Amino acid sequence: MIAYEGWDKDYQENRQAYLDAFDKFMNQCNYQNTEAFDKDFAEMMGRKYAVSVASATDALYFSLLSYGIGEGDEVLVTDFSWISTASCISMAKATPVFCDIDLDSYHVSLDSIKRMYSEKTKAIIYTHLFGSMSDMTAIKDFCKEKNIVLIEDAAQSLGSSLNGVKAGTIGDCSSFSFNTNKVVAGINGGGVFLTDDRAQADLIRKIRQHGKGNGFELLGYNSRLYSLNAEIIKIRLQQREKYQTKRQQVADTYNAAFENLNVFVQRSEPGLVHNYHKYTVRFENKETRDRVKNVSGASVHYDCPLSSNLMYDKLQHRKDNCVNSKHVTDTILSLPIHPWLTDDEVNFIIANIKSSF
Repeated sequence: MIAYEGWDKDYQENRQAYLDAFDKFMNQCNYQNTEAFDKDFAEMMGRKYAVSVASATDALYFSLLSYGIGEGDEVLVTDFSWISTASCISMAKATPVFCDIDLDSYHVSLDSIKRMYSEKTKAIIYTHLFGSMSDMTAIKDFCKEKNIVLIEDAAQSLGSSLNGVKAGTIGDCSSFSFNTNKVVAGINGGGVFLTDDRAQADLIRKIRQHGKGNGFELLGYNSRLYSLNAEIIKIRLQQREKYQTKRQQVADTYNAAFENLNVFVQRSEPGLVHNYHKYTVRFENKETRDRVKNVSGASVHYDCPLSSNLMYDKLQHRKDNCVNSKHVTDTILSLPIHPWLTDDEVNFIIANIKSSF
């Protein structure tokens, strides 16, 4: 079976850099100082402040806390994403309101947002899915009109941009993930929160460290990115552009191979720099998808709408008639894509997909 990640090969290529980072880490006294990492990441992204945390889930959750969003409030969110995009809302004791997606982009639909908005709506969590991006202008204008917060879930989109605008720089705040399946991964995950608001950044720093400021000022959490993990991420950030180019080349090969098949693929349109965190294909129906999946051994991201997970049988929520989300979960498939795929492996994957037709 072909792996979906190849960080072992990255280690083989950059072994000395990793050993040097470990040596530097073990020879210092403070294993928790990530101030330099935060500063460098904020500068790289073009935002004023970055606060590293244990995961992007925490970054999303803390963003809600920083805006005082909680019980009695509603947050609009896509019905098609990883569970953290919505579970953070329930963690904050607010109500997730699930909106449908556009079939072409897989991103949350503005029409659905408008249908599901209410006077209780305090924020939208907007997810850039699979490393792609869509024009957010209309959604950003809607948030301004309604005076609600735009929280950008850019966990999957580090390195992606649209017409020169980077993912993670559009919302009032944003978050990225360094989980092991991301285009830049830490050795045990990690995440980062970004904002241009100094007071909000200071608050997140307190929340991530047990509420510590002038003494312990508020109820917080133990959610820090340890400095060894930060050093590993810094090494991989230096390779990001090279690795992203390789992902794009693999995607181009897939696109060309599937040109005459009856499948929908997400291409990098003019103005879009797609990091191809995932390479997805979509079939006409579930039967075809499942047949291809069984032949190819590929994975499904994601296999059910968020609102259909069992946890929401018990948790308060609202949802639109999310027919597109349901259709996509029944028909989508993710193929392996990472910088260390060999030509033989790519051709093998393509041959398996074609043979299933």
